[in-house]
This record gives sequence, C-alpha cells and structure tokens, in this order.
Amino acid sequence: MPDFNLAAMSLAELRDLQKSVAKAISTFEARHKAEAREKVELLAKDLGFTLAELAELGEPKRKRAPSTKIYRHPENPTLTWSGRGRKPGWFAAHVDAGKNPDELLG
Repeated sequence: MPDFNLAAMSLAELRDLQKSVAKAISTFEARHKAEAREKVELLAKDLGFTLAELAELGEPKRKRAPSTKIYRHPENPTLTWSGRGRKPGWFAAHVDAGKNPDELLG
C-alpha cells in the first residue's frame, strides 16, 4: 500500500483521493463476485457442465401426498375440504352440532 502524506496534499487532491477510495469500496464486492463466478464457471467447464446446468441441480422439491379424505358440504358438494389447514366454517358447524365428521366424507 502506498504511503500517503495526507498533510502535504491539497484539498483538491484529498477530495480526489476520497472519491477514488469510495469508488474502490463500492465496486469491491462486485469485483470479487465476478472473480468467484469466473472461477466457478471454469471449474464447471472442466467437469463438462455449464454453470446454469449446475444451478438447476438443487434439492428436489418435496411434494405433499394427496389427501385421502375429502369432506364435502352437505348442501353444496362443490365446497370441499381436504382435512388439512384451517377447518371451514361449515365443517366446524357440523361437528359442533354433535354430528359425525365422517358423514361429510365423499
């Protein structure tokens, strides 16, 4: 690192130095990310892949098994509930009335 005699510098020189330092700081992370990406791309190429191909190799998403129970509204069969998540009002009202929830299976 060069030795600067800040006391001997003029105000204009100090401001130019300040601008240069601010620019170097703001571009530091971007430069290092670009260098890292370049290294990773070269490594992927050496292994016979592209970086895009390797980025697609994330962990497979887990799919939830379909619900085996489907509850249907007694008066409107288009209203259904899988038994997962918050209970719909019509289901809760049916159960609160002392009726068996299995009556709504369908």
